[in-house]
Amino acid sequence: MLHILWAEIAIKAAIGGILLVAPLIALSILGIQRPDSGFWPRIVGGLSFSIAASIWIGLQYPNARGSIGPAALVPINLTTAAVLIAALVMGTAASTRRGKLVIAISAVSLLAFGFLEIAHA
Repeated sequence: MLHILWAEIAIKAAIGGILLVAPLIALSILGIQRPDSGFWPRIVGGLSFSIAASIWIGLQYPNARGSIGPAALVPINLTTAAVLIAALVMGTAASTRRGKLVIAISAVSLLAFGFLEIAHA
């Protein structure tokens, strides 16, 4: 279970950090439509980074209250995957093939994390 949580910390922190620092450039590279402002991508980056930080706190300080554990990560990952899959199905996910592929890989990764956390809980 620790390997799953450390992988999730690494991925969520990296994505969160990139979206915080250069949201519009990151979206362009990934093939996802750029919004007029970087506000919403930065909000998503901040949320992703804070989830990673909370998981890390829970691993480093097991007696800490308020950290996110595997039970809380399951609905976060599965709900986010469902939203991404719905956007793909409705055709609103991305305008480029590369963007659709990135979103599909993200959704599958989130589903895998969610189901692995259910299996190891």
